[in-house]
Amino acid sequence: MSAAVVPSQAPVPNRPLVRELTELLASMRFAIALLTVICIASAIGTVVKQGEPFVNYVDQFGPFWAEVFGALGLYRVYSTAWFLVILAFLVTSTSLCIARNAPKILVDWRTHKEYIREKALQAFPHKASGLLAMPLEQVREHVINLLALQGWSVKTQQREASAKGEAGFMIAARLGAINKLGYIAAHSAIVLVCLGGLFDGDLIVKTQAWLQDLKPFKGGVETAHSRLNENNPAYRAQLFVPEGQRTNTAVIALDQGMLVQPLPFDIELKKFTVDYYNTGMPKRFASDIVIHDPKLKQAKAFTVEVNHPVVYDGVTIFQSSFEDGGSVVHLRPHNLIGTRDEGEQTIEGVVGGEPRQLLGTAANGQTAANVRLEVTGLRVINVEDLSSAQRARDNAADAGGAGSGTDVRGVNLAELSKHLGSGAKPPGEKKLVNIGPSVTYKLRDAAGQAREFQNYMAPVQIDGQAMFLWGVRDSPAEGFRYLRAPADEDMSMQGWLRLRQALNDPAARAEAARRFGDGAAPADKPELREQLTVSAQRSLDLFSGSVQLKPQPGDALPAGALNGGLQALSNFIEQVVPADQREHTSSTLIRILNGAMFELWNISRERAGLEKRSPEQESARNFMTAAVLSISDSMYYPAPMLLTLDGFEQKQASVFQVTRTPGRNVVYLGCVLLIIGVFSMLYIRERRVWVWLQDDGQGGTRVSMALSSTRQTLDTDREFDRLRESVLGQDAPRADT
Repeated sequence: MSAAVVPSQAPVPNRPLVRELTELLASMRFAIALLTVICIASAIGTVVKQGEPFVNYVDQFGPFWAEVFGALGLYRVYSTAWFLVILAFLVTSTSLCIARNAPKILVDWRTHKEYIREKALQAFPHKASGLLAMPLEQVREHVINLLALQGWSVKTQQREASAKGEAGFMIAARLGAINKLGYIAAHSAIVLVCLGGLFDGDLIVKTQAWLQDLKPFKGGVETAHSRLNENNPAYRAQLFVPEGQRTNTAVIALDQGMLVQPLPFDIELKKFTVDYYNTGMPKRFASDIVIHDPKLKQAKAFTVEVNHPVVYDGVTIFQSSFEDGGSVVHLRPHNLIGTRDEGEQTIEGVVGGEPRQLLGTAANGQTAANVRLEVTGLRVINVEDLSSAQRARDNAADAGGAGSGTDVRGVNLAELSKHLGSGAKPPGEKKLVNIGPSVTYKLRDAAGQAREFQNYMAPVQIDGQAMFLWGVRDSPAEGFRYLRAPADEDMSMQGWLRLRQALNDPAARAEAARRFGDGAAPADKPELREQLTVSAQRSLDLFSGSVQLKPQPGDALPAGALNGGLQALSNFIEQVVPADQREHTSSTLIRILNGAMFELWNISRERAGLEKRSPEQESARNFMTAAVLSISDSMYYPAPMLLTLDGFEQKQASVFQVTRTPGRNVVYLGCVLLIIGVFSMLYIRERRVWVWLQDDGQGGTRVSMALSSTRQTLDTDREFDRLRESVLGQDAPRADT
C-alpha cells in the first residue's frame, strides 16, 4: 500500500518587521481606531471638569472612584502620557497615509487619461455612440468648444492607425478635479490640528521641566528650581493681580504642583469693574490694566473683558475670573456665654492675610485655648433665589421629637438650602434677591482643627420675618448650617443678643420667673404664684444650660446628653415625668418657658432704656417665637462668640489666563484645510468624459463617448444625457440602454 504524495506548498516569504509596522500604521482601520479613542477621551474631558482640586473629585465620585479616575489621568486628560502617545500615533498614521497616497493622487490629478483605448469606453456604465454627418475636424472643434464652454478641462490626443487601433482623435475632459485634493487637505488638517494641540499643550512645559530638572512646588511657596524661562515658546498660565499692584509672575498648574512662568512685561491692575443686572446678577467683568514693558519708555493701558482678550508681544491675556485681593474687614465680637459683651472694640482682619490670635472663653467661664482667626472671604453681593422659601420646621419639635432626623448638636435645625436656593430648585418663577454682604472666616484651635463660618451682614427676609444668618460647617465637603436670629424693631441683632445674654444672668432669670409668677397666678392664690415662679425658674435654668442633668440608672436620658435649649427640657421631662404624662407636661412647660422668656426680654429692654413690650402685640409675639427657637439652637453653636461684619474696605483682584500659543495658527490652518477637504470630498464630484472621433470614410464621423464619476447619482445621469444630446443630438440613443 502506497501513500499518496501531496506536493508541499511554497513557503510564504517573511516580510520585514519594519514593513509590517508601516503597513499597520498606514492602514485606515488603525487610524480610525485611534481617532475613536481620542474622541472618547475628549468626551470624558468635556464631561469631567479638568484641573480641579482632588477634594472636589472625592466629593463628587467618592474616595475609591476618585483614586481610580485619578490613576487613569481623567482629571487632566489632554496632558496625560497615554493621550499624548495616542495623539502621536495618530499623527504618524495619518502622515504615512498621506505619504503613500499623495503621489498617486497628484499623478492622477495632473493627467486627463487621454491614453485610454477606444474599446475600453464600452465598459463604462454611461456610454453612447452615433454617426455625425460632419467632417472629423469640424466635429473635433465642436466637441472641444462645447466642453470648454461648460467648464471642462480638455485635452486631445491624435492617434495613427496601428496594430493597437484605428486612427482618430481621443478627447479627454475632466471636471471637479479638486475632489482629489480634498483627501490630501482633510488628512493634512488632522496632522496640523494634532501638531498644533501638542505644541500648545503641556508637552513643551513638561519637556523643559524634564530637561532642566525643574521641581514643581506646592503650597504657594516657590522653590529655587521651579522657574521656567521667560522665552518659553508655549504655555498656558494663571496670573493673580490685586488692585493697585503689578506683577509678571504667572503659575502653570501641573499634576505634581506648579511651575513659575515669568512674563516679559509687568501687568498692573488699576481697577476691576463689575456691572450688574437689575436682579443683582453680574453681567460684565472688566479689568483696567497697564502693561509695563522694559523695552518701551511709556506704559500702555488696556481693558480686558470676558471674551475680549488683549494680545501683547505674542502673549494673550484673558479675563479668567476674579477674587478678593486682600479686603480689610471689621468684625465685631459678641459674647454668647456671658452676661454682656466683653471687648467691644472691632477686630480688623485681611482676607487671605495672616491668622490672628483670639482668646476664647469656655462655657464655664474658664479661659480656653488660644484660637486663630483666618478671614477667608468677603462677598459684597449675594444673589439668591427666595421664590420657593418655605416656613422652617419648628426647632423645638425637632429637638425634642422622637425619631427626628435633626442633629441637635448642629447649629440650625432647618434646611436653609430651601431658603437660600440649592442645586435642585423647585419649579416656578425665580425671585432673585441680593441679600447683602457676607464674610467667611475660620476659627482654628491649638490642635489645628478648624471650623468655617459664614455670617451675613444684613438680615434676610425669610417667611416674612427679618432674620440674621450665621453659618457654620465642620469641613468644606459639608454645606453651611445656619443659626437664624430675628431682627428687632431697629433691624439690628441687639434685641436678640440682649435676650441671649440676659438668659445667662442668674439674677435676670430669677426676676423674670418672679414676674411671670406674679402675672400668671391669681392674686388670691399665693401658693399657685409660688409654684409658677418655681416652675418658671426651673424652665429658665434648664433652657439656659445652667442646670447639669445627671443620668441615673434606668433613666431614658443617655450619658453625655447635651444641656441647654429645648433639648434640655426634653431630657428633663424624659427623666422625671412618667411616659403617659409627658405630652401634657411638655406643653405646659413650653407655655411657662415662653411666658418667662417674654418677661426676661422686657427686663433686657429695661436695662437698655427701652420701653416694655406687650404679648398682645403681634410683632412682639413673632419676635419671641423666633427668638426662643434661635436661642435654643445657639446653645450648641460651636464658638463662644459671634463675629459679625461691622464694615469692610473691598479690594478686588483679577485672575488672568496668560497664554503663548504659536500652534494656534497651525490649528487655524488645519481647520481651514479640514473645511476645504470635507467640502471637496462630500460636495464636489470628479467627472471624466472621453469622446472618440473616427472618420467613417464617407465624409462623416463616428462618435463614441463615455462618462465616469466618483459617485453615481441622478445628477450624473442627467449630466450625461445633456452631454450626449449636445454631442450626438437629441435623437441619439444611449449605448447603455
